[in-house]
Amino acid sequence: MTVNITAIKTASDGVWQGDNPLDYAFPLLIIQTTLVLAVGRSLAFLLKPLRQPKVIAEIVGGILLGPSALGRNQEYMHRIFPRWSSPILESVASIGLLFFLFLVGLELDLSSIRRSGKRAFAIAAAGISLPFIFGIGVAFVLRKTIDGADKVGYAQYLVFMGVALSITAFPVLARILAELKLLTTRVGETAMAAAAFNDIVAWILLALAVALAGNGDEGGPHKSPLVSVWVLLSGVAFVIFMMVVIRPAMNWVAHRCSPEHDTVDEVYICLTLATVMVSGFITDLIGIHSIFGAFIFGLTIPKGNFAEKLIERIEDFVSGLLLPLYFASSGLKTDVTKISGGKAWGLLAMVITAACGGKIFGTFVVAVMCMIPVRESLTLGLLMNTKGLVELIVLNIGKEKKVLNDEVFAILVLMALFTTFITTPTVMAVYKPARSSGGRRSSSGKKYDLRVLACVHGPGNISSLINLIESTRSVNKTRLKLYVLHLVELTERSSSIVMVQRVRKNGLPFVSRFNYTARAFHERVAVAFRAYGQMGQVVVRTTTAVSALPTMHEDICHVAKEKGVPMIILSFHKRWIKTEGPDVIENVGHGWRGVNQRVLNKAECTVAILVDRGHGDESQQNGSDTTVAQKVCVMFFGGPDDRACLELGGRMVEHPAVNVTVLRFVEENRAEHDGVGLKPAPSKGRDKYTFSTTVIHPEKEKESDEKVMDEFLRKWEGMVEYKENGGNDIVESILRIGKSGEYDLIVVGKARCPTAMVARLGDRQPEHAELGPVGDLLASSNHGVVSSVLVIQQHDKIVSEESPSQNEEAANEV
Repeated sequence: MTVNITAIKTASDGVWQGDNPLDYAFPLLIIQTTLVLAVGRSLAFLLKPLRQPKVIAEIVGGILLGPSALGRNQEYMHRIFPRWSSPILESVASIGLLFFLFLVGLELDLSSIRRSGKRAFAIAAAGISLPFIFGIGVAFVLRKTIDGADKVGYAQYLVFMGVALSITAFPVLARILAELKLLTTRVGETAMAAAAFNDIVAWILLALAVALAGNGDEGGPHKSPLVSVWVLLSGVAFVIFMMVVIRPAMNWVAHRCSPEHDTVDEVYICLTLATVMVSGFITDLIGIHSIFGAFIFGLTIPKGNFAEKLIERIEDFVSGLLLPLYFASSGLKTDVTKISGGKAWGLLAMVITAACGGKIFGTFVVAVMCMIPVRESLTLGLLMNTKGLVELIVLNIGKEKKVLNDEVFAILVLMALFTTFITTPTVMAVYKPARSSGGRRSSSGKKYDLRVLACVHGPGNISSLINLIESTRSVNKTRLKLYVLHLVELTERSSSIVMVQRVRKNGLPFVSRFNYTARAFHERVAVAFRAYGQMGQVVVRTTTAVSALPTMHEDICHVAKEKGVPMIILSFHKRWIKTEGPDVIENVGHGWRGVNQRVLNKAECTVAILVDRGHGDESQQNGSDTTVAQKVCVMFFGGPDDRACLELGGRMVEHPAVNVTVLRFVEENRAEHDGVGLKPAPSKGRDKYTFSTTVIHPEKEKESDEKVMDEFLRKWEGMVEYKENGGNDIVESILRIGKSGEYDLIVVGKARCPTAMVARLGDRQPEHAELGPVGDLLASSNHGVVSSVLVIQQHDKIVSEESPSQNEEAANEV
């Protein structure tokens, strides 16, 4: 049925008046968008175990919705994706593509490419040139073999095929590197620098290809050769104008919108977004695709607070809603059934071999020549072979300009899918970064008396962690090396990739150049630790871990092992903020709680969790003075975790501004019997305390407790206040101390191997089971406790080796 597009109305009058909404543009666009999002998200969920980037799911979803699968049903195609709706769908998708390329330009830091050095430049050059040459060879074969391929001029066909095979998808590569935890490795840094350079060259080549293509087979042979020259010269003039005139203007706008000024920046943001559209129109006007103008304009905007605001405003809408429509429109043009017969499938195999072989071999050879180890060189080649979204843009433009026919288009789309799909599994199989650093640990141990890893995921953690760490250090004796690990959640937002790509081994300074929030956070850390540096006894090293929350614990445990730290300090997922009225509870989310739980379960060193109720706020209010007197209570019930608390208390005694009280709980009316405290207590809920079921001799444990306590009191006689609590109502005694406000900090053990007294608390329904019975009681928000709490879990290798019968469910319960 022939439809006059000018007769299509935007909205229907509704089914009650006899209208079918699917015959009208806007209701049909809503249905198409909903269907595309549903299919894409479903496939992303299914492919997540294979660790595939979301772009793979969206491309596959578009192909499934097109003539290759569901589109074989003609009734479905005529109803959901009729031919008259294609211009409308593609126009909306093209807006998304325009702004996506603007974001790519916004995220691409030209200065980082200049800093990357000759090695990354050489690798990128090889990764482009060899597959480009292979692409030219493939183009000759396809023109001779596929019907209709020779209708297009040689020049535009060769350039399009060369670009299609040589391109590397910078945004997709960044996501893969982040998920494989390779961004901060040498391989990751080199790959990102090379891919960024590759991106720039690819867009220049694409502009050349578009200029040469004209209207493909319709206008190509009939136009004057000077037309392409004028198009290219106009493109160069446009780039020069953007860099010379627009870039300084955008620097001024970014400065006006900086946090130092109180200017309302809505006008500037609206003008910037409008300029994206105008830039696209100008490049389209001169004969280069509109996305090139948006990309160049993105490069003119300085990296900083203004760029971050732009990304926050438009990224989710563009990446989450409009880009999937672009993939769907691409899928509707892809008909896999066009690849039929042995000859066509042989051509597909040839194209894949040429693309993969040229990219991997070229990168590998140059990387080896640059003295990079063989395994890392091969990994670089595999990573540079990533295609995905950028490849699809090139192919769509080629089809739009009628350079690529249906069969060639389908072959190249499947090639892009295959090369991106194999990247993650092959890299995981080939490259496993070394994780051992035993030699570094031993040398570090001789130089420093104390090494601590403090994990920070927000500015609110800083003052309490600083005060805690300072209180464990003897001002005159202890040499402290402090590693501060800034935990950054890796989300689906590609702007998190912007932050990631600037992370190096010292992390925060690189982040701070782009992300204002991270910059302010880093400045607070720098100010807080400046006094430490002046003392000369403290060495501070900052680093950044960017990871999805389910795997964040791997980064924390790896840094702890690599640096040989005996203790990790984590912030509790809840924080109490003091106000004039009732305290406000800030909850950073269940995901961060899960990070703490997994670190407790996997760490090979002692782990402490700080429940902050304003610990250290007074010292921060008094400027740089961090030596305000603090009162600390160490609760001692017995067991390995409590003995670790006592050891930490001994360190605090040495600090002149810390007053330590040891409160020992003893049972008067109930005799302990063998093993009573070492059996897991029942719990009515899904969450439960994790007591060890190891058979430990109570008498031996009691002897160890007595010995440690006697040595502690003898060593610190006259400097520590010692009390005993003999009451039978343990809960009431613990809460009374917590609610009294007498102590700034209460130190307790997690009690995985509890005494009989603590084990009986296991009958309670836990609120935060990872803190153990006593820590959970003090961390509860329902009991009016005002003191901060430090819960310690000691890592005892000997106990672990003697625990083959440890309850598996309990061990994994976090």
